[in-house]
Amino acid sequence: MKYYIVAGEASGDLHGANLMKSLKAEDPAAEFRYFGGDLMEAQGGTLVKHYSEMAFMGFVEVVTNIVTIYKNLQLAKKDIIGYKPDVLILIDFPGFNLKIADFAKKHHITVFYYISPKVWAWNQKRVLRIKKVVDRMFCILPFEVDFYKTWGMEVDYVGNPLLDAIEGNIEDESFILRHNLAVNPVIALLPGSRRQELMKVLPDMIAVSDRFPNYQFVIAGAPGLSPEEYKPFIGDRNIQVIFNETYNLLLNSMGAVVTSGTATLETALLKVPQVVVYKGNAISIAIARLVVKIRFISLVNLIMDEEVVKELIQDDCNPDKIEEELNNILHDPLYRTRMLINYDELAARMGQPGASSRTARLMRNYLGA
Repeated sequence: MKYYIVAGEASGDLHGANLMKSLKAEDPAAEFRYFGGDLMEAQGGTLVKHYSEMAFMGFVEVVTNIVTIYKNLQLAKKDIIGYKPDVLILIDFPGFNLKIADFAKKHHITVFYYISPKVWAWNQKRVLRIKKVVDRMFCILPFEVDFYKTWGMEVDYVGNPLLDAIEGNIEDESFILRHNLAVNPVIALLPGSRRQELMKVLPDMIAVSDRFPNYQFVIAGAPGLSPEEYKPFIGDRNIQVIFNETYNLLLNSMGAVVTSGTATLETALLKVPQVVVYKGNAISIAIARLVVKIRFISLVNLIMDEEVVKELIQDDCNPDKIEEELNNILHDPLYRTRMLINYDELAARMGQPGASSRTARLMRNYLGA
């Protein structure tokens, strides 16, 4: 069977790769063509466009890159028609993927959506559009099932694929020695996978490192970025950038400063106390605050429906407040323990690993295979 997958960011590449692995287990003759990244490419098939050329986040950022986005859309449409897939699988990335879903539906291509757009956060009426252009929705957050039900749409809850990725990770006990990190405790910096995130949040993260001389700060390098892109921010500081070992980095860290996104949930599931940060274009943030209807931005707090981890957004994302919160999670035993206990409850709510294999099985069943 021929599968066309569209993933437009690093988390989508991770989940897409795990799904491809599970689909191959269910369908040994599976063929893949996709927009994605290095992890999906490692599973085989043909990479058409890397997500590093697609990931624009924020209202202003989208507008300023509208020509690139349009070209990517046209490329995807043309390539899908040329490939003639048995099914189109869209992974999150709604601004782009809902347009592709609409196009595919008009050309009588079956559309599966894996990892729901965050329609519960803003413009909930998008569900009506989703009902028209998506054949099956596979959700990874437990509260999404009830949300869609209120709009008269039945969806499949498959569990969260991050549990698969974490379960499949083999901890490298030589990590600390290999990277010469044995002298001081490690603080992980996860500035995100987009260049615009790097420019907005990494300077504040780096500035905080100067205030903790007894700790070693290490940056988790994004697969779509190069080591050279981090150097201007680091300067002459002794801060390493380590690529392709984010889980090992977190497992060996006392704490972490994490840009809001999938990484906040990964950090929590790996039991690392964290402070969540986010900073974007001022106009984009102002618009978002007008339209977004949720109390929190991090997945940890959204799933728990309470403030488990501190969120420092926009003006609050500064070295002073990051330092204050890092001191709390590193040096206040009660504060740290409370966060870790909440992480245990979060893990219980997430359920068991196996989301990728459950999704692959369901997809094959719906396709009549």
